Amino acid sequence: MNVLKEEKNLWKKGFKNVAGLDEAGRGPLAGPVTACAVFVYNKFKISPELKKIKDSKKLNPKKREEFYKILKAHSQVEWGIGQVSEKVIDKINIFEATKLAMEKAIKDLERKLNKRKINFLILDGNFKINSKISQKSIIKADSKVFSVMAASIVAKVTRDRIMMRLDRKYPRYKFFIHKGYPTKLHQKLLKKYGPCRIHRKSFEPVRNLRNK
Repeated sequence: MNVLKEEKNLWKKGFKNVAGLDEAGRGPLAGPVTACAVFVYNKFKISPELKKIKDSKKLNPKKREEFYKILKAHSQVEWGIGQVSEKVIDKINIFEATKLAMEKAIKDLERKLNKRKINFLILDGNFKINSKISQKSIIKADSKVFSVMAASIVAKVTRDRIMMRLDRKYPRYKFFIHKGYPTKLHQKLLKKYGPCRIHRKSFEPVRNLRNK
């Protein structure tokens, strides 16, 4: 499979500044939603160590960290990060918060590119964000499109590191294990201690516990 096919087709059409977008953290009961926008220069070639890159969900934590380090060190890859807190998620809902995180990621990427403007976006899923930039949504793009695969890994590693830091602040919930996702362990601890500041109060079962 040619995972650079989408990017190459867009480059041929004159869209030289293409970014792939993905997020991590739509499903958890706690913490922020994190998005990443990845840009690769149009002379980019997939090096041997990147040929086995996959959607972050298909990689174990060790492999995600390995790919993250390779991508970070690569001279032809740049990315931006956007985060939206649990408080904002509760105000505007997770879908809108995800789109907002992606918009922030694009702005962060453009800052890193010295204000070089992104002119096309590839999104994982079947939705579009609130942007004037031309965009294309592809189902399972995180398994087909290189820049989106890379974005899925960077978003996931970035968010996991955030949750590891938050674990030190709220150790009783063991965020270092489940990263805020609704595992049996997390729900057991949530029932035992009740929600903390970083729990998403609009999400079940957090909302149900607060209403008791």
